[in-house]
Amino acid sequence: MYGASMEAPPTPPVPLAALLADRELGLRHLAGPAEADVHGVHASEMADPSPYLLGGELLLTAGAELGADPDGYVRGLVAAGAAALGFGVAPVHEEVPAALAAACARYGLPLLEVPPRTPFTAVARSVWRLMAQARTRELRRVAEVQQSLATAAARPDPVAAVLTRLASSLGGWAALLTPAGAAAAGPGPSGGPAPGPATAPASTAVGIVRAAGAGVGEEVLGAVRELARRVAGGAAATATDASRGTHLAVYAVGGGRVLALATPARVPGDHTIASVAAVLLTLITAERPAGAEAAALARLLLGGSPAGALGGPGPWYAVHARGGADPQALAAALGTVLLDPDGPAVRLLTDREPAPQPGWRLGVSAPAGPDALSTADAQARRALDRAEAARTPLARHTEPGLAGLVGAAEARAHAEALLGPLSPALRDTLRAWLAHHGSWDRSAAALGLHRNTVRQRIARAAALLDRNLDDPDARMELWFALTRAPES
Repeated sequence: MYGASMEAPPTPPVPLAALLADRELGLRHLAGPAEADVHGVHASEMADPSPYLLGGELLLTAGAELGADPDGYVRGLVAAGAAALGFGVAPVHEEVPAALAAACARYGLPLLEVPPRTPFTAVARSVWRLMAQARTRELRRVAEVQQSLATAAARPDPVAAVLTRLASSLGGWAALLTPAGAAAAGPGPSGGPAPGPATAPASTAVGIVRAAGAGVGEEVLGAVRELARRVAGGAAATATDASRGTHLAVYAVGGGRVLALATPARVPGDHTIASVAAVLLTLITAERPAGAEAAALARLLLGGSPAGALGGPGPWYAVHARGGADPQALAAALGTVLLDPDGPAVRLLTDREPAPQPGWRLGVSAPAGPDALSTADAQARRALDRAEAARTPLARHTEPGLAGLVGAAEARAHAEALLGPLSPALRDTLRAWLAHHGSWDRSAAALGLHRNTVRQRIARAAALLDRNLDDPDARMELWFALTRAPES
């Protein structure tokens, strides 16, 4: 089940326009774009300060070491991800050098003139003050929306109410999706305007159960479905993308269902809000088992062991299947009544070694005892992926060691989701730091950076990932992701 993070959202950046509007600072826009998001302030008179930047800074300088190559200076700042350049006139330069303004215009770096009466510290204080105000507003907004979502979940038609409230809060479109042909608890008609010309046809891998908010176009809807397939298949708990200027996000809800969002913008608190909505929808739409499954669960809850609940010690085989039209007939052919048909694949549990079945593709786990059924389920899912890729009627789990625990596709998807907040520079720095067992000096030497830059980048990565890098488990997971993520 997907779990929502109840931690506070990250601090929102400060729009460059807010600094330009501060009359006490007297900043003047000279070149480059007039819009940028400022995440911090750094002052430096170095000839090349780019190795000391994390990205998103407003760099302040008086140009003491500007030299004869302002083009290279600006190019380095842009490559390091600087948000803007603030140039203080006097005492070094009486005015902003024309060559510097031309370079900023050429490379798209906002250039501001800082008047002599404005200390750099005043600019920094203004940025921190605006960031604190923005964080307070965002925390208040998140708390208010969380409360309204909880209220919506208590209404007579909770799915529609939660989706409508979520879409309204984020200013976009929200929908509950399910694999085509699978039933979702209590869906009913759409809870909002149809997303595009029509709802998803039955032939697609993902269907729309409910939707709320302004409709989205077919191209955006197609991108949403593609994300939903990844999450509904269990490869990731969340996924994000963008299409035609629209921000897309999907969250696993359980039972193969997915919460999908399409919004014109995405601010730091939106992830926290959507996570809460995903948890509420998980609870609202949870189904209760019936028949033999209910009997097995009852035996387990009433004090029996897993083996007793299943009726025997096994060995057991987990099976994932796709393709056929009658899951009940498949279960009968495999000699079991332990069947879950509601998901991206039909899931079964049997104490007979499965054989190929006409019309179906099967992924079969290794034989497992009652205490290893979760592992067997993951093995069967990966085996089904191999069966479909090879177009063979049945694939069995045979991979030994760690490779058998995590398939390549799942590993890549996990790496992309985990490392998504990091820029290429932060990923490279984190990879080197982990490879050198946390040594600042050896990492700096390997990267050709100052050790303080390595420290700053690792601190920034830890904040973006919300991970304690002193924790061996966190380091292990990050190293696993970094070694399997696509090249940046």
